[in-house]
Amino acid sequence: MTMISPKSSWLFTVTVAVLIPLSSAQQTSPASMGEKKSALELIALAGANSADLRNAINASFEAKQLAGGTAWTGHGHDFFFATEASGTPQLFIDGRRGPDMHLAGPDLWYAAARIEALGHPHSFFYMVNNAKFGGSLDVPAFGPESYQQPGVPSGRLSEKIAHTSKIYDGMKSEYWIYVPAQYKAETPAALMVFQDGGGYIHRDGNNPVLNVIDNLIAEKKIPVLICVFIDPGDITDSPGTPTYNFVKNYSGKWLRSLKDSMRSTLYDTVSDRYGRYLRDEILAEVAAKYNIRKDAYSRAITGLSSGGICSFNAAWQMPDQFSRVISWIGSFESIQWKEDPAVADGGQDYPEKVLHEAKRNVRVWLQDGSNDLDVRYGNWPLANLRLATALKFREYDFHLSFGEGTHNTAHGASEFPEEMIWLWRDYDPGKTSQNYEIDIAEKSKPTFRVAIVNR
Repeated sequence: MTMISPKSSWLFTVTVAVLIPLSSAQQTSPASMGEKKSALELIALAGANSADLRNAINASFEAKQLAGGTAWTGHGHDFFFATEASGTPQLFIDGRRGPDMHLAGPDLWYAAARIEALGHPHSFFYMVNNAKFGGSLDVPAFGPESYQQPGVPSGRLSEKIAHTSKIYDGMKSEYWIYVPAQYKAETPAALMVFQDGGGYIHRDGNNPVLNVIDNLIAEKKIPVLICVFIDPGDITDSPGTPTYNFVKNYSGKWLRSLKDSMRSTLYDTVSDRYGRYLRDEILAEVAAKYNIRKDAYSRAITGLSSGGICSFNAAWQMPDQFSRVISWIGSFESIQWKEDPAVADGGQDYPEKVLHEAKRNVRVWLQDGSNDLDVRYGNWPLANLRLATALKFREYDFHLSFGEGTHNTAHGASEFPEEMIWLWRDYDPGKTSQNYEIDIAEKSKPTFRVAIVNR
């Protein structure tokens, strides 16, 4: 297991500041306070001792973030932290004392810091009046490959495409197709499918995967890759169908919305149904427009939370369609266990399936954190550790990146360039298959052990 431990690898840069005399610290929404500022803009205002800093802070963060000590923003190495506090707060980053906080107005404090370790998640909190306050375990420090770079051509994201499913009895879904600038119609491209796809398509969002894909293709670290970003569907307009009835019953039983229950039915069910939906419906439409590879060696699939187990399940059920998997905070839990009498297994059964069923030719990256969910369906960190242990015992080509984060994309998104390079390492477009074997370095490591640390 690779434990991400950047705690000794960051430095601080303190921004010089002076007290700005203002009359009050108003609880005002960002929309009413002016334009939201980036981390670099806030740091520049602080460095210039600008009288506009207080208003810029209030415009850039929600009132509840400032009140709760959770406001931060970053770009590369450079981070800006802000909080309201009646006493002088002390900032800690990755457990170590950070730069001094400065006043931007009555009870409104800020600091700028430089975090050296990029491509990893970080954490912070404050000490106020000898008590721990605010903070977050999920602060991604994105490296250069997560930002658009000069001279690197950008691919093209399609408009939203609507689809009505036959396999899911009229379920309506939406997806986008991303075509890299290097794609040529005469050369079949590799393929990658993203579950909850709408969460990945914004270049300046929390999961800037489009920038990563552009940069890594340009650097020839991954193949030319057509990506499909697909959202879970909606069964609302198909009342009376078997799928609608099942989802409606599940919704009522667990008090979840109809749309959320449809997502769970798609993603958490341990069967080949979703894989067939991708193969026979969505990817058939994509293949009608673009020249994509059909061999599993050239196809990857990824998702987070229930989308994580969904991706693993699709490759497990159909290793002839997908052989490369990335799972962030995967829900290998009993979420759909025994909901459908025709489906014997639940997500919690995957460690045993890996141990006892025929070995699949798949390569898998798992990511989770020790503060992930522990709810009625199960314990996420333990489930991911159990799955990783099973994969190691059977000598799968796998990697577990395990940190301290919560049920959040910060860890997975910050290391996405590393994940992609690992997933597509040694790819040869002249091949259509490869027998994946456990990495020698992983094979030499001991198995995973668990310690109780909170009692």
